Parts: sequence; C-alpha cells; structure tokens
Amino acid sequence: MVRRPRTPPQDPARSAPPDRDDLREAFALFSATSEKLAEAYVELQGQVARLSAELAAANGELARRERLSALGEMAAKLAHQLRTPLAAALLYVGHLGGAQLDDADRRRFAEKAMARLRYLERLIADMLAFVKGAHGERSRFPLHAMLSDMVQVMEGQAAAQGVRLLLDDPSADLDLEADRQALSGALTSLLENALQASPAGSTVRLVAQAGTGPFVAFRVEDEGPGIAEEGRERLFDPFYTTRAEGSGLGLAIVKQVADAHGGWVEVESTPGKGSRFSLFLPLRPGATS
Repeated sequence: MVRRPRTPPQDPARSAPPDRDDLREAFALFSATSEKLAEAYVELQGQVARLSAELAAANGELARRERLSALGEMAAKLAHQLRTPLAAALLYVGHLGGAQLDDADRRRFAEKAMARLRYLERLIADMLAFVKGAHGERSRFPLHAMLSDMVQVMEGQAAAQGVRLLLDDPSADLDLEADRQALSGALTSLLENALQASPAGSTVRLVAQAGTGPFVAFRVEDEGPGIAEEGRERLFDPFYTTRAEGSGLGLAIVKQVADAHGGWVEVESTPGKGSRFSLFLPLRPGATS
C-alpha cells in the first residue's frame, strides 16, 4: 500500500498571493529599462554609422577616430556591464511570485529588485548621455535656481549617508548660457562621486565662483580618502572606474560637457584629506580667458 505524504496545514498569512502592487511596480520598471536599453542600442548603432562616414570623409581625423574607438569599446563592454545586475533583478522578481513568501520577504525581494533595476537605468542613462554627446539646445537661465534645484534633489541621498551637503553660491543674479540639462547632469555626477567617497559625518560642498573674468567655476569638494596620484591621469577616460559598481562614464561625460562648451575640468586631491573637482565654463559662448 502506498502512503501519501501528509500535507501540513498552511498558515493563511503565508499562503497569501504576492502583493500585486509590488509585482506591477517591479515589472513596469523592468519594462521601462528594457525599452531604454533598446533605445541605447539603436542610438549606438546610429552613432557608429555616422562617425564611420565622417571618418571616411575626413580621411581619418584623429578626434573622430578616438571617439569611434570609444564607441566600439562601449559596445564590447555593454553586455558585461548589464549582465550581473540584470540577472540579479530577474532572480528577485522571480522570488516575488512565490506563493509561500511572507510579507517581510516579499518586501525585501521587491526592494532588491527595484535597486538593481534603478542601477541598470542609471547605467543606460550614462551610456546614452555619452553616446549622444553634449549637443543639446543652449538657453540662458539663472544659475542660482539650477544649483538650488540640484542640491535639493541630492539632499536625500546625502542625508541617507550621513553627509552634509552645502551650497556656496554667491552668484544670485548671474545668468549662464549653456545646455542646462547637460550641465546639471555633469554636476550631479560630480556630486554623486563626492558623496560615494565621503564618510558619515563629513561635508560635501558645491561652490559656484564667478569673478570678473569670462568663466564661471563650479567646484565640488569632499573630505573622502582622496585619489592616488597614479590614477588621476585616467580619471576622465571612458570606462575607467575604481568602484565595484559604476559605468566608468560619469567623469568622461563631465569632460565631454566641458569640451562642448569651450571649458575644461581640473582635479586636485590629497590622499587622506579629500578631493576637489573644478568645472570651468564660459559665461558667454565664445568667451576666452
């Protein structure tokens, strides 16, 4: 006689179906990230084709050749950059469908899936920004308003890390003519790097300085461990990063924005004391020092 194993009684709370809102939010973000990834591939292919044509017409111009080489490297590394966080996100989303999952575990897996998908979203955003370049429309806008909005957005991240974020902006009445979105993205990258390098209890400072000259200087200062001298020469190279997670494109985009506006970037760092990145942009298009 074959005995059937007894089915233990189930706790109604543990057998409840997964929270539909958690699943819906996770899958919606996954779908949006997939669409952005597809857009990135299309944009990348278009850029490679355009740059190839320009290279042929310009008889191998060095700057274009370097840009095409960087795009080829991007295509080669894209799958490697995305594979691990995408696999983790899929694993966590799969766990959400478990009928025996209790509420605490469901929330934990949902949070982990969302974190991985947001990381993917940022990687793709960095890649798109680098591929497209700083070719947005320029406009004239009040500098103080842009900086205040940016610091307000970043304050939550700073507070979560126990870091003070300060804005030192004496340019209350100053207008700047630039690609506002590109500049905001470049400064955000510098602030995020500074926050990631900062220990709890330290301060990150964003300073805007505009004297009598034709340039405005944006300085982001932190009190982190600093940057070793041997690594500073490669800081602005595409895909170079010293962090376990990172696209290696943040500082490359900062330099790209500076070059597109006729400016430049400088870095000063003392190991054990912190770093300061300075982005210089002309107040008016065509301004020179």
